[in-house]
Amino acid sequence: MSTTKRSIAERLYTGQLSYDFIKNRKLWFIISAVLLSASLLLILVRGLTLGIEFRGGTDFQAPMQVQSTTVDDVRAQVGDFEIEDLDAQVFAVGDDAIRVQTRSLNPEETTTTRADIGELAGVAPEEVTYNAIGPSWGEQISRQGLVALVVFLVAVMLLIAAYFRDWKMSIAAIVAVFHDLIITVGVYALVGFTVTPATVIGVLTILGYSLYDTVVVFDKIRENVKGIGHTNKTYSQQANYAVNQVIVRSINTTIIGVLPVLALFIAGATLQSGPLADLGLALLVGMIAGAYSSLFIAAPLLAWLREREPRMIEHREQIARRAARAEQKHARSAAKAEPAFAAAGSPAAPPTTEPTGPVVRNQRRTASTRAERRGRK
Repeated sequence: MSTTKRSIAERLYTGQLSYDFIKNRKLWFIISAVLLSASLLLILVRGLTLGIEFRGGTDFQAPMQVQSTTVDDVRAQVGDFEIEDLDAQVFAVGDDAIRVQTRSLNPEETTTTRADIGELAGVAPEEVTYNAIGPSWGEQISRQGLVALVVFLVAVMLLIAAYFRDWKMSIAAIVAVFHDLIITVGVYALVGFTVTPATVIGVLTILGYSLYDTVVVFDKIRENVKGIGHTNKTYSQQANYAVNQVIVRSINTTIIGVLPVLALFIAGATLQSGPLADLGLALLVGMIAGAYSSLFIAAPLLAWLREREPRMIEHREQIARRAARAEQKHARSAAKAEPAFAAAGSPAAPPTTEPTGPVVRNQRRTASTRAERRGRK
């Protein structure tokens, strides 16, 4: 009979192949703790490079043909401007313009810097546009962004709790979201990319992606633990089964989503387009962290929280009692079968009557033949 060889995904989904993610949760938690500690340390020590949208400054834009080395050349010459300590950042705007962002300048400094940029670009100072952004505007944007983040997290917690009817799923999901958020910001502090509105958009996007992946895992867990009180499986075992069922799907989804984001990041870094690179980096780091946290943080944390419930403790004890009774029953059956086997197999086998060698005729008792004895009668 021929058998069809199943793929790894099918074997994981049917339970023929399984890895114990839940049992090894301490390892995942340690890895995440190290990453989070490193990220927080980087944020505190190195800090974040905030764009002028958050700290205030002046934004100049000049028409200029952009080549592969244009941004580096402009960045090198900005240091020779008449106004010192501009703290300038240079980006390309398409193929025909450059952007120079500086600290907040007074009117005289703005006029001087505008003329220097015009001379550098080979255009009249009037062709160099500028936009002054006050620090109060940046503070207002930061405050509104923080309020929006808090409202978003509270709304997500309520929605998950209402949908799954389990507030512990909300706790696990929010922990995974903070995990992704801190690691993403830590990478920003590590590489020194500027935090711009594009970064905020990217971070909010990855929060949604992380929650989406986590909800998929939780939905499968809810399906597996339905009626768990009548089974011999614990919550952790069913949760681990769910993680194995969705891991291939999660990996495939992440790869498909990361590839275009990686292209976006490479394009932004190659073209030296700040907003494009900022958005690509936030999405790239956040999507990878979100896929990891949904499988290795959210699900194990949820299982750990649920296993501490009295109902789950009682369920585990019932499973242990059933296993003990089954073992005792098996032992009694084995004990009964052993004497019967001994009675049937211990006596020596009756001696065989079959000859084991060549047949030996009995020797004649008389020397006369049977015919001679008949003749004498």
